[in-house]
Amino acid sequence: MSTLAGPLPPRRRGLLRRIADSDRPYQILTFVVFAVVWEVYARQWGGLLIPTFGETVAATFELLGDPELWHALYVSNQALAIGFGIAVVVGVPVGIVLGRFPTLERFSDVYLNILLVTPMAAIIPLLVMSVGFGLTSRVILVTVFSIVMVIVNSRTGVRGVDPGLIEMARSFGASERQIWREILLPGALPAIMTGIRLGLGRAVTGMVIVELLMVSVALGGLILEYRGLFMAPLLYGTIVIILAEALLLISVARWCERKLTPWARTNSAKDPR
Repeated sequence: MSTLAGPLPPRRRGLLRRIADSDRPYQILTFVVFAVVWEVYARQWGGLLIPTFGETVAATFELLGDPELWHALYVSNQALAIGFGIAVVVGVPVGIVLGRFPTLERFSDVYLNILLVTPMAAIIPLLVMSVGFGLTSRVILVTVFSIVMVIVNSRTGVRGVDPGLIEMARSFGASERQIWREILLPGALPAIMTGIRLGLGRAVTGMVIVELLMVSVALGGLILEYRGLFMAPLLYGTIVIILAEALLLISVARWCERKLTPWARTNSAKDPR
């Protein structure tokens, strides 16, 4: 006997289909190819200066058990946390205000361009002469490295809000405060989060550069020490740990971006481009 039934539920994708649609297999394959090429090249032509992939992995685990590494991470991340925190607290409001009020942007645009094109390593001697060695100079450089990306993306986010929405809100009697709360800030939030994520990557770069070129302490000091002693596996292991920290921080920032701006992800998925 035939019975009436509603629409059939959508068929679940097979396991192989889900794996093929995921980025993870391609990332794993790329990593395996990279590791094999590294191992072969280091064994054939590396010599003293380039360790094999296996030696680097062993040195990385050795470093993870060394208290000196954890102390170096603590010292380095002090400058990273304080400098990047200042960049976010200052950069987001400044970028929003510049995006909302074009007159103010005319006065500040040239300085933002200077910060974008100036080699940051060139200002290290100025910092040394101004504030000396220590945590303050490292915090300033990390802040300068990262704040530009935060300001520029926050400004772009406010500019990207549809002016028609603002005009419509005004026509219904919305105040400036309501426009900020209901339109400008939600509309600019995806770009703001992108700027924070990009600024975080720049902050890690600044953290390492200032320790390599100005103050030989913490992670930068370890890199210089292992380089001077030709301890290549430990040198590469230290760099791997720095990269792992940077990737972890950026992944956390990306997760926060997805959680705080789910509508941006939905709109991106619907974009026919």
